[in-house]
Amino acid sequence: MNTTDKPPTPALPATALAPMQDVTTPEFMRIIAQKGAPDWFVTEFIRVHATSTPAPELLARLDNNGTGRPVYAQLIGENIPAMVRTASRLLRHRVAGIDLNLGCPAPKICRKHVGGGLLRDLAHVDALLGSLREVVPPGKFTVKARIGFDDASPLPSLVALVNKHAVDLLTLHARTVRERYHGPVHYDALAWAARALRCPLIANGDITTPECVARVAAATGCAGVMIGRHAVRNPWIFRQIREQSTPGATVFRPLLGDVRDYITELCTLTAPPGMSPVRVAAHMKKYLNFIGTQVDPQGAFLHAMRRAGDLAGLLRVCDAHLTRDGNADKPYAPEPYPGLRARPNCE
Repeated sequence: MNTTDKPPTPALPATALAPMQDVTTPEFMRIIAQKGAPDWFVTEFIRVHATSTPAPELLARLDNNGTGRPVYAQLIGENIPAMVRTASRLLRHRVAGIDLNLGCPAPKICRKHVGGGLLRDLAHVDALLGSLREVVPPGKFTVKARIGFDDASPLPSLVALVNKHAVDLLTLHARTVRERYHGPVHYDALAWAARALRCPLIANGDITTPECVARVAAATGCAGVMIGRHAVRNPWIFRQIREQSTPGATVFRPLLGDVRDYITELCTLTAPPGMSPVRVAAHMKKYLNFIGTQVDPQGAFLHAMRRAGDLAGLLRVCDAHLTRDGNADKPYAPEPYPGLRARPNCE
């Protein structure tokens, strides 16, 4: 197939929730699904090494994900026999397919020659893709990568490997591994890749609003978008994308009261049973660090939230900023306020 044989990009862009380590648990995916599910989900990465085997509780959670949508199991590792063995095992369970992580920029991951670190060794990527393609059936093999490690120079070779091994779909975060989550995204690189690929391209990186989706699709020719951090901030974003793309539909705009209800769900459904109030507060802050960037332009909520010592104090901060004094009926900002940032997880 050459690039002119690809079907046209549909009017309604495909959507996926990005895998984020310690965030995209089955419980979090179910919360997102209730707000307006994306077309598919991807699990947080499953670390594979020579002696690893999928834990029984992991397999049970894959078999009963409860989202009503396809869920891809993402693998990260460099040991080819172990990756093949694990992919074959997972495919006997209720997964939509296997996603290979070639993009995680966390230094502790890259140092181990996995994730984004593998973009420095495309010969090994070639062998890994070929071996996985032999055991993963057509339509079930996807890859998530970045445009390069230090710069975008590896991108043409990576795209050639994706074409060579008939990967079914490629998601590209439009930054290098070195850039992590900082600086501008390189949509020109995505546009080039979309033209060169024989499979659909999914754009990832700073997809903040439904309006942004339309701009990125027009600029790159991508088939859809994968959203991570901005879905933590705004769990209604996939619903909004569909509404934005549907003529005559009204786009849902959440209020601060809706955000307070979302926080209750996160607290109730994602905190492990038996966790102490202090640890639950710490657990919740990984979500609130994102949510808080859209609450008030001064960052007062973020400042107070980060200083709460236990769950009761944290929820008092949430009530004070989101529901008291008429705040519940105030609009939630559509994207982060300038100057307010959170510490991102792997996306």
